[in-house]
Amino acid sequence: MFAVVRTGGKQYRVAPGDKIAVEKLAGNAGDTIKLGDVILAGEGDKLADAAKTVVSAEIIAQAKSEKVTVFKKRRRHNYRRKAGHRQQMTLLRIVQVGDQKAEKAAPKKEAASKAEKAPKAEQAPATEAAATAHEAERVEPAKGVEVAKETKAKKAAPVKDGAGSKPADEKKAPAKKPAAKKPAAKK
Repeated sequence: MFAVVRTGGKQYRVAPGDKIAVEKLAGNAGDTIKLGDVILAGEGDKLADAAKTVVSAEIIAQAKSEKVTVFKKRRRHNYRRKAGHRQQMTLLRIVQVGDQKAEKAAPKKEAASKAEKAPKAEQAPATEAAATAHEAERVEPAKGVEVAKETKAKKAAPVKDGAGSKPADEKKAPAKKPAAKKPAAKK
């Protein structure tokens, strides 16, 4: 079965097992989300009711897309500006495309499959999913999402006591020397 879904102002034709990159969505790697705005659904040549169709997807990673160079120039005015931009995106794996009845049975299967995949992921950290998961940790969350940030405690500076290597007489402010007299100005 396939469906056409809208997310991030764009439309995507998806089927179970497809991987797509969409505009940034809230969530962490491994979370399952539901794409609610289904425009069209069908199987083969037959179309199904899009209002009853649900598309479930699993977040693979939060990443950045390719770099886009922005260059501005005004000729004969010595004006040049060069900047780069990398758009935030979310990589999704489509888990299920179907009606709402099938969606209720799917989470049981997903929970069992995640439990089986978890030990394998720990054994092989060099896989693509593990690499993108580490990259997802470095990416900032979407606007409006509250995230508690952990900060490392800084080491306290040592406390200075009054006892130093100089004697007490030298610790006091040194006496000021009298200002040198300037010669009188000639008239």
